[in-house]
Amino acid sequence: MTTKKPTVVWFTAISCNGNTHSLLSANSSRFELFLNSFDFIYHPSLTIDKSLEDILNQEEKIDFLLIEGSISSHRDFFTICDDSTFNHLNKLASKANYIIAVGSCASYGGIHSKFVQNDDICSINEAINKDILENLKHKIVNLTGCPVHPEWILQTLFTLKTFGEIALDEIGRPKELYSTLAHHGCTRNEYFEWKVEGNFGQKEGCLFYDQGCRGPMTHSSCNKILWNDISSKTRVGMPCIGCTEIDFPRNDMLETKKNIGIPYEVPLGISKRAYLSMTGVAKTFRIDRLHKKLME
Repeated sequence: MTTKKPTVVWFTAISCNGNTHSLLSANSSRFELFLNSFDFIYHPSLTIDKSLEDILNQEEKIDFLLIEGSISSHRDFFTICDDSTFNHLNKLASKANYIIAVGSCASYGGIHSKFVQNDDICSINEAINKDILENLKHKIVNLTGCPVHPEWILQTLFTLKTFGEIALDEIGRPKELYSTLAHHGCTRNEYFEWKVEGNFGQKEGCLFYDQGCRGPMTHSSCNKILWNDISSKTRVGMPCIGCTEIDFPRNDMLETKKNIGIPYEVPLGISKRAYLSMTGVAKTFRIDRLHKKLME
């Protein structure tokens, strides 16, 4: 007897499609396992057997509804198939057992919510009718990131498929993926400890003190679960921009805000007074080995 595979529907709302591109960069073996384990019945760019109208009109339940992009009730500017993303979302959500917000726009409203003025753009959690939320088998899962790591999408789907639930933090992110910081696993941590600053694009040096790196205060596992299994932003000289946090995007993201030469925000888990004391001690030492590597 063949077991019916759980269905997956991917709805793209107001989005740059960055999370779709991220999904396509997943490890090929893992992606093949996903396709063999789930029935991926609809994606606006990747599937051809069913249209969005077919999904909206079907009576069958959707096991996993994944939403990419933020939501608006406007029909004049953000229309798909002659209706608003808000209406489409609620029709799809009413059929779903599990809902996953893919990326920061779907999770919190993201870039569109911040920069598009005089509109009602919001996250899917804010847009879905409350009676629909009460009938879901699980709270909405927020997979934040701009874009989200492809492995986080697949890992969340397999966890929910296997166990029916996943532990979430206070803002709806899976704890197993967002309980650590981007700083953990960063190859530049020794430079951070000794306050040796590097520059954008350099292979060596910390990017926290001048370049705006948010690694020490960003909940993310992207330095543990590497992109393409080999790398991350900080490993190639790009400061972490904190794209998994609810305040993303911030102004002047590639600049460290300071007060009298001291970073305005200090790493999570330490008081400002203690941090200043540690910084003072570290700056009294010069680690020639680190400075030499920085100059190479």
